[in-house]
Amino acid sequence: MTADSTNGVKDTVTNGASNGANSHSQLPTEEDMRLLQLQQRYAEEAAKRIRADGPTQFLDLTDADTDRFKAIAEDPWADHAALNAKETVKDGATYKFLVLGGGYGGLMFTVRLIQAGLINGDDVRLVDAAGGFGGTWYWNRYPGLHCDVESYIYMPLLEETGYMPKQKYAPGTELREHADRIATQFDLHDKALFRSNAKAATWDEEEKLWTVQVTEGRGPNEPSRELTLKCQYLLVASGVLNVPHVPKIPGLEGFGGEMFHTARWNYSATGGSYENPDMEKLKDKRVGIIGTGATSIQVIPQLAKWAKELYVFQRTPSAVHPRDQKATDPEEWKSKIAFKKGWQMERALNFAAHMSLAAKEGEENLVDDGWTRIPAYSALIGSPGYGLVEPTPEAIGANVARLYKMDTPTAETARARVDQIVKDPETANKLKAWYPSWCKRPTFSDMYLQAFNEPNVHLIDTNGQGIEAATKDGLVFAGKEYPVDVLVLSTGYRSPAFGNGNPAAKTGIEVIGRGGLSMDEKWKNIGSATLHGVATSGFPNLFFAFGPQTASTANFVTMLEVGIQHTGHILAKAEEKVGTGSRAVVEVTREEEEAWTMQVMMRAPYFATIMGCTPGYLNGEGHSARQDPKDMMKASRSSGWSEGMLSYIEVLEEYRREGSLKVIEVTAA
Repeated sequence: MTADSTNGVKDTVTNGASNGANSHSQLPTEEDMRLLQLQQRYAEEAAKRIRADGPTQFLDLTDADTDRFKAIAEDPWADHAALNAKETVKDGATYKFLVLGGGYGGLMFTVRLIQAGLINGDDVRLVDAAGGFGGTWYWNRYPGLHCDVESYIYMPLLEETGYMPKQKYAPGTELREHADRIATQFDLHDKALFRSNAKAATWDEEEKLWTVQVTEGRGPNEPSRELTLKCQYLLVASGVLNVPHVPKIPGLEGFGGEMFHTARWNYSATGGSYENPDMEKLKDKRVGIIGTGATSIQVIPQLAKWAKELYVFQRTPSAVHPRDQKATDPEEWKSKIAFKKGWQMERALNFAAHMSLAAKEGEENLVDDGWTRIPAYSALIGSPGYGLVEPTPEAIGANVARLYKMDTPTAETARARVDQIVKDPETANKLKAWYPSWCKRPTFSDMYLQAFNEPNVHLIDTNGQGIEAATKDGLVFAGKEYPVDVLVLSTGYRSPAFGNGNPAAKTGIEVIGRGGLSMDEKWKNIGSATLHGVATSGFPNLFFAFGPQTASTANFVTMLEVGIQHTGHILAKAEEKVGTGSRAVVEVTREEEEAWTMQVMMRAPYFATIMGCTPGYLNGEGHSARQDPKDMMKASRSSGWSEGMLSYIEVLEEYRREGSLKVIEVTAA
């Protein structure tokens, strides 16, 4: 099976190499030929990994129907007795704001609305499936956990809390503690309903309120509680990677040893604890781990320290760049980092500018880390210099070729680093990433590659095929069984594109708007439809922290901040418009969301590079390149802002400066 017959990338690549590099029909140069050979190698590697079942090769643990997988999905951290002793929500209660999410997004939404004077006292409740604040930092407590973005720009509200992160890249414990710090400072601990899933939300046209059905879990020994809540505004802040999934490997459920997902780490099986991960129980154990993505890069060096034998099962290697972790210098913090009002957002936008090639000439790179030295990552997040690409094979091919050429030094440096660190040449070759930097999230570690020099660490490279089967005693690849006692599933999460990009779908909630309109059906039928990525017509008073049709950057918190600030402006203006004593009903018009969608679709050709990527969550496990034209057109409605984050912010600021909330209907209830 050839690359062009499976994912459609070969013809585009060839066209790009010839048309992009030689627009005057000269003969290809030696450099052109090397680039073409590299692109063909990438296409061949991607083709190995294409599967007919696409995203359905995985099972979302929320959909598990067997006891084994249901148990893996359970919350191992919740203090059920303490939570059951508190009643933060009464059945039938009405609130001004109901926030779906208790991670950084939900906290930021709530805090910014408090600061804007829109939330007073008991006006708000946050609903989250977890047993506490933190979102991904609540669930993930695996050994070695760190944020891969600088903590000074990732940890939100550092100015408000006055907190100084201990290191440039914060560990998971510190990130979860920071969520609790924010909740404490803004008095939110008694305003959260944890262990709870919002199942349905229905717009009540008569009352002009949302009616939300919520199921509150109360632990293994108590029945759940069904609640009906009402709210004026429903805010969705559910995060991106929030539903763990596992591969549908034949026999996996019957594995006889301990088995768990990295998002639900089982310290009773490994020994140690989240705070002190000394995994002494693994000293006489054979441990298998499936996956070599961003999580595994952090976990594997820790397992290597403790396991008697560690078997790493790899389908696709990660590109691993230096981490260069360092402690925060208090003097530098005071004098150069947190030394003026607004420093955190300024630093975050400086980071976004350098990533999207939007920095002004001579502008200092304040973060100056590995992320800002991967220029071709702009293929995924956009760049003002190249953001509008004509929807023709020639223009798309030229853009593809430009980005591949830009990425070659970065990718070659990463592959050379493997050879420099890993002593065994055969192992080193298998650990090299043969795809562009934008196709999978880059990783950063000064310990991962080194772990493969340890005698107890064994790489089982499946050459893109994945594991064939599981038995009671281990895993099977190429007809050989590898016995293991403990199996770690580092197999990722449901794609952010789930539900056709519908942000509410990520929470598992069914949303019914005006006239019985289902948001799932709306987005299934026409694709994404928003104004500025924060609201959609037919669903009054419902806002997203961020959705599709927005700009992106490697720092998720910047994306949240931009969307939340924009929503806060809209709500403040709407409340001002209706005046004291009335409730505002705020809704995007269908015409204007279509106008915004057309702006987004104009920018979709820029992102064509993603379709040729090795299979992953960005391209629907390779499925997006095999869609029919109608579905491709629909998918293009979910594109990002191809000129990058700073350009997107300029568009929002121009809208806000106009000040009249044009294109949004505001009425009083």
